[in-house]
Amino acid sequence: MILWAGVRTGARGVLWYLKGILGEDAYEKYVAHHAALHAAGADVDGADEGAPHPLMTEREFWRDQTDRQDQNPQGRCC
Repeated sequence: MILWAGVRTGARGVLWYLKGILGEDAYEKYVAHHAALHAAGADVDGADEGAPHPLMTEREFWRDQTDRQDQNPQGRCC
């Protein structure tokens, strides 16, 4: 059983690493950054009174991300 626990821990580490390289964790980082900057006075729906913009949904975030990449192309694989 200890062997399987080690395999699971290693697999989680590999997945965490790959998500970081591929940018899949970008939304999670955005949410954490938004929460850290606007922790005081946050509403339940994610809209802050002091925030310049409310917290985007994951779909809105990725749409904004791809729009910004299309407007400012940089070296990327595809």
